[in-house]
Amino acid sequence: MPPALLFPIPPTYPDQVVPFAELVMNGLAGRLWLGQSFAVESHQMIACLAGRGIKVPTGLGVTLMPLRHPMEAAAQARSLALLTGQPVVAGYGAATPELVESLRGTPYRKPATAAAGYAQTVRDMLNGHDRERGGLPKMKHAPVEVGLGVLRPGMARAAGGVADVAVTWMTPPGYIKDTLIPALAEGAAGRASVPRVATVVHVALAHPSRDPVKLAHNAAGRHLTAPHYTDMLRRAGVPADPTDPRSGAKALVEAGVYVYGTPEEVVRRLRDYREAGVDEIILNTVGVGLTDGLKAAAADAEQILTAMADADE
Repeated sequence: MPPALLFPIPPTYPDQVVPFAELVMNGLAGRLWLGQSFAVESHQMIACLAGRGIKVPTGLGVTLMPLRHPMEAAAQARSLALLTGQPVVAGYGAATPELVESLRGTPYRKPATAAAGYAQTVRDMLNGHDRERGGLPKMKHAPVEVGLGVLRPGMARAAGGVADVAVTWMTPPGYIKDTLIPALAEGAAGRASVPRVATVVHVALAHPSRDPVKLAHNAAGRHLTAPHYTDMLRRAGVPADPTDPRSGAKALVEAGVYVYGTPEEVVRRLRDYREAGVDEIILNTVGVGLTDGLKAAAADAEQILTAMADADE
């Protein structure tokens, strides 16, 4: 699959997103991804772009399960497929126990089991099951794939049983190959296929004015304080302590998880993800965006995507 592109921050107005979407429209990227947004909501931003004539394949990677009922999630996802006329990946994540408890009154007892049940219900709704009991009416629309956010083997096994796509963040290629993909295959036993893997990768181009550790900290500082992310990184051999995100950022750079270098160096590192079994590499230039602005982030993305296209010729 061609590489994809993440709009790197929660959007506040459509014109921010347009330069990234245009990289998909012109064929450099295969899909525009948006994450969970508490600014302009991601489904609504994609619908707004469609209304402006920007109708491209999209992915939601990921929105948080406790924010919406699975029936509403299915309705939103297929609405985007209908409005854009393009395929949609609807990815969902279990969220932190603290957020889940604040919204539901109690955290999920088993997040992986809850995620699998949620994804299965979304898929059933999209397939028109249970219409007599209040399901969605059938509609013709572009394909919708159901994804789950995956960091560790337990969630990978759960995703393997129900999802079309496993969406991973900050997962080193060796860890994907040796840990996550086998767990996905284990969970998919008895299914016709194993979920494909879509991995969000932090990238930035080297420049004399840039400090890669600063970029990595700006990009991933919040994730580097989260126990589930730092546990995943330690399992992958990357020293990460949730109490010391700056050291974690340095470790990301040293391990190549934060991919920094010339366009050619970045392309070589991204090739490791393909060789590890990643089907869809999602470029994330958030470190540049938060440090040098969205214009610089889009420029980096364009240069990297162009270099990837040139390397594939």
